[in-house]
Amino acid sequence: MDILLGIFQISLEQGLAYALVALGIVISFRILAFPDLTVDGSFVLGGAVVAKVIVLGYPPLIGIILAILIGFIAGCATGLLNTRLKINSLLAGILIMTILYSVNLRVMGRSNTPLLNYITIFTPFERMEWRWLSIVIFFALIVFAGKFLTDLFLHTQVGLAMRATGDNEQMIRTLGVNTDNITVFGLGISNAFVALSGALVAQHQGFADIGMGIGMIVAGLASIIIGETLLRAKSVGLMTLAAILGSFIYRLIITIGLWLGLAPTDLKMATGAMVILALGFPALKKGKEEKLHLRGI
Repeated sequence: MDILLGIFQISLEQGLAYALVALGIVISFRILAFPDLTVDGSFVLGGAVVAKVIVLGYPPLIGIILAILIGFIAGCATGLLNTRLKINSLLAGILIMTILYSVNLRVMGRSNTPLLNYITIFTPFERMEWRWLSIVIFFALIVFAGKFLTDLFLHTQVGLAMRATGDNEQMIRTLGVNTDNITVFGLGISNAFVALSGALVAQHQGFADIGMGIGMIVAGLASIIIGETLLRAKSVGLMTLAAILGSFIYRLIITIGLWLGLAPTDLKMATGAMVILALGFPALKKGKEEKLHLRGI
């Protein structure tokens, strides 16, 4: 029983920590139908920025705010490459992700920055009796605040224009909407969420590492697919909730796999297999090809 409780606690804590990544990917993949690979770089960027700020002696909150702003800029950079320079969406994301690798090394000054001996946003929780519960509540408040603001935004005029851009770009252009600006802004918001997650995860695990973002886009996509499979999301509110739920289920599956003896080096392979299975199961079940729906709701 203690083992099962421990698995649940770890999965819930990590699921909420990475749920912001899933929320960010919802905006780029599901709303804008933009396969943004910047995520792997912007996640590390958030951790690198907050780690550098903390090491320099500034409050962690300042580092978190800077991480969000710089993550937003990174997302906008990808959007500008695609909309202004007409670079393919996949290639634009790959280019910015590659550039961010060097940027992250430049920000940290090395490949790994430990934070164990510094004051972070989680330092006050270490003195609490119910440390785990306090951290989970903290993550839950941030994640569901992000979900609430995202749902609210997507029902505004700009949000509706963003949803229409992902669903039918030609149609919304005929109504006078600048879809290029909408795409750039949406990718900025998406990567701001991802950078925020990176900033929090780096402080939670006690270090920022140049490799901490590898495979993050696949993990986030897996979370979304799992969540939407369970909830059958047909609205914006359910779609963002599915991303959060999927993040927890995904981390639960990974934790159970490690408990059963899965080697940590095989986690990325297991994640890829999970996504392939989730995407291919409908086609195998119905005997026909079904593609991942990336269009907006």
